[in-house]
Amino acid sequence: MEPRLVLTVGDVMTQGVVTVRVGESVKNAARLMERFGISCLLVFSDNGLKGIITERDIVTRVVCTGLDADEAKVEEAMTEPVIVVGPDTPLDKAVETMLLNRIKKLPVLQRDGENYQVLGILSIMDVARLHPELVSSIKQLLEAEEELEADFYVS
Repeated sequence: MEPRLVLTVGDVMTQGVVTVRVGESVKNAARLMERFGISCLLVFSDNGLKGIITERDIVTRVVCTGLDADEAKVEEAMTEPVIVVGPDTPLDKAVETMLLNRIKKLPVLQRDGENYQVLGILSIMDVARLHPELVSSIKQLLEAEEELEADFYVS
C-alpha cells in the first residue's frame, strides 16, 4: 500500500503577502487592496504582526459606522488577534480552523529564531482551486448554520 500524500498549507498558500502599518489610514489600506486585486492586508506594528484587515472589516467597521476612511486608522478597523497556521499544517486542519472560526484567510507564519516570518496566506480560494467539491461542502455547511441562526433569532 502506497503512503498517502498529505497536502500542507505550504503546498497551497499564496506567497507575496501585502502588508500595512497600524497607523495607516483605512483609505490607503483600501487603495492597496484595489491596486493589488486582493481582499485583505496583514497589519504590522513595531512589535510584529498585529492584525488583519479585510474588505468586510472596512465595510462593517468604517463605512457602516460612518467613520471617515481618510481619518480612521487601520488599527481601528482590523481584526485581532490573528489566527495563523504554519506551512506544515495539514490542509484539512487549516480548513477546519477556517470553518470553526468563520474566517476566509489564514496567514502562514514560520518561527525564525525569536521572531516569526510571514511566508504567505491561505485563502478559501486557494483551497477552491484544488478542491472545488470541498468548497461546495463548506458553503452548504455555512448556509445551514446561517439558517439555524436566523431561525433562532426570529421571534
